[in-house]
Amino acid sequence: MKLSYSGIRETKAWEEAGVSLPSYDPALLAERTKKDPVWVHFGIGNIFRIFIGTIADQLIESGDLDRGIICAETFDAEVVDKIYDPFDNLVMSVIMHGDGRRDLKVLGPLSEAVRADGGSPAGRERLKEIFRAPGLKMVSFTITEKGYSLRGADGSYLPYVKADMENGPEKASGAMGIVTAMLLERFRSCAGPLALVSMDNVSRNGKKLRESVLETAKVWEEKGFAEAGFTDYVSDEDRVSFPWTMIDKITPRPGEEICEMLTGLGIEDMQPVVTARHTYIAPYANAEAPQYLVVEDHFPNGRPPLEKAGVYMADRETVNRSERMKVTVCLNPIHTAMCTYDCMFGYTFFADGMKDPLLLKYAEKLGYDEGLPVVEDPGILSPKTFLDEVLQERFPNVYLGDTSARIAVDISQMVGIRFGETIKAYVKKDGSAANLTAVPLAIAGWLRYLLAVDDEGRPFTLSPDPMIPELTGMLEGIVFGSPESLTDQLKPILSNVNIFGIDLYEAGLGEKIGKMVRQMLEGKGAVRRTLAAYME
Repeated sequence: MKLSYSGIRETKAWEEAGVSLPSYDPALLAERTKKDPVWVHFGIGNIFRIFIGTIADQLIESGDLDRGIICAETFDAEVVDKIYDPFDNLVMSVIMHGDGRRDLKVLGPLSEAVRADGGSPAGRERLKEIFRAPGLKMVSFTITEKGYSLRGADGSYLPYVKADMENGPEKASGAMGIVTAMLLERFRSCAGPLALVSMDNVSRNGKKLRESVLETAKVWEEKGFAEAGFTDYVSDEDRVSFPWTMIDKITPRPGEEICEMLTGLGIEDMQPVVTARHTYIAPYANAEAPQYLVVEDHFPNGRPPLEKAGVYMADRETVNRSERMKVTVCLNPIHTAMCTYDCMFGYTFFADGMKDPLLLKYAEKLGYDEGLPVVEDPGILSPKTFLDEVLQERFPNVYLGDTSARIAVDISQMVGIRFGETIKAYVKKDGSAANLTAVPLAIAGWLRYLLAVDDEGRPFTLSPDPMIPELTGMLEGIVFGSPESLTDQLKPILSNVNIFGIDLYEAGLGEKIGKMVRQMLEGKGAVRRTLAAYME
């Protein structure tokens, strides 16, 4: 069995293997989509393929959508070359339930894959053509938190952003530069309305996307790269909207055991790929069954009927409360806090850490005791019920195979969102966050993790993060087994508003975190002893 347009026509073999196939013809769908695009997506990795791809698949199968999604990749063109093109853009979806069941389905709504990076002139021209289409309604994104950033921790433009600002739209290389360049193309051709929809775990993600695009547009207009009126076009949300969203579906890296299972069924060429840019991806995508997507209903050129595929369509305030519930309290902070302790305690899989009574007690304190008191109920989802499902069903799912190392990727880009918002809520409520325990332990654990030495004194490899060189440089001189080696190295980090969104010393936590880290340096087992002491 081959994952291709021709391969899935051999329906009997797929059915005997227990794999569901699309009820529509993906090849015909692709033809319609290319001629008259309505939906483009940037960031075409695992969560997009198995979550957003499933939403589109359901709408197409029900007859509520007659075109697929055009997939644009600005960061890693190898994904297009090795995972999309060879498989006719089809996706082998594997949903893993907590009881061991697996649902297998071929998804066919990803109709075209475009290399939108600076090294692909043909792809860039195709993307311009797509953005000139008056019928284009929606541009969505899963490019991770760092994809929206224009500035580094020191507040200055990142090098590639600076180059984009100075060189203009034709030479743009970053995601925000490329998207703004495409909006300029649309402005010049038809100035048609459009919705740009971030689906990343970024607090107020639509606001962040809008700010980055608008700043790029302003600079280009000031420098003469864009005509007068372009900034007005981008800033008018009745013409170019930036809906806020909350997205939630735990999507691990493609598991090797899944590859073996699919190969055993007779499906060919399922091996995962690791690209030169360290993207881990496969012809299949595996994920948990629970999924949530809440979207602000503001689409000036219309939209697909997303609500018919289980998407919550809501107003901005409801989306904001839902997102804050998930990203700052009920899921992501617990993920981020526990993964660093997992790495220091020697756990590979996140579900294994959930079996550790100390870590489970810590997760409950972080979520129930310190998170829920400052979370607003979004109305459409109960925070307590959501947190119960996370801690009792989703995180302990051993079949998910999610690794703590994956969750630890890019933590520096997340700590301000995951913990800074809760800290600010306590400062607003009580005047200080000094009474918090689990939140400062999360930050202390992250800083201790950055030493790349586990709780037994053994070295381990840190997960990729753009700030690792800068952060480890700041921590220079801190030595495992030598608490006195920690002097004032943490101050530039803990006081950095660009990292946490607040000066942690002014919030009453800086010294407390420093004390925790110092305790974690007292030799073998010190991290566990410190965590246990604060859990008493």
